[in-house]
Amino acid sequence: MRKIIVSNYVTLDGFFAGPKGEIDWFVWDEEMANYSRGLLTSMDTILFGRVTYELMAGYWPTASPPAEDRVIIDAMNNLPKVVFSKTLEKVGWKNARLVKGDILEEISKLKQQPGKDMVIYGSGSIVSTLTRAGLIDEYQLFINPVVVGNGKPLFRGITGTAKLKLLETRTFQCGVVLLRYQLATRT
Repeated sequence: MRKIIVSNYVTLDGFFAGPKGEIDWFVWDEEMANYSRGLLTSMDTILFGRVTYELMAGYWPTASPPAEDRVIIDAMNNLPKVVFSKTLEKVGWKNARLVKGDILEEISKLKQQPGKDMVIYGSGSIVSTLTRAGLIDEYQLFINPVVVGNGKPLFRGITGTAKLKLLETRTFQCGVVLLRYQLATRT
């Protein structure tokens, strides 16, 4: 069965974006780029909510070296993308498909299909929905060495407890710490 992996940058105080959606606090260097290239080669589908989709679709189609890595640009633009939104009427980014129906039903179908794993970038509402349903298989949280004090929390409306098992920790030279967890139990 394909896994769903959340790969998100978060602040030390638990936000994945600032109060207005800003992500200008991300810490990034070549070591982070190498890790991201490796992650992208293990995926064959990217899952987005509307807000993150619009942000990414507004950036990656025109991104170019040297500002961005060619491998990452190609993956972001060419991998299949599933966009969950009840308000969007259409999606125009290459290989993007809009799903307006039941997210849990669609995710269950996607997990049963053959292929590589799927990744969620950003998309806090989807992360929260799938966490509540116990459908996230792995969390890769990149803790950035910054406190913003206010913003959009990665997890909202979580009821019960999702116990996680630590798979890996890694400290990058830029000060970012990766915490990789898998779901252990849901109560």
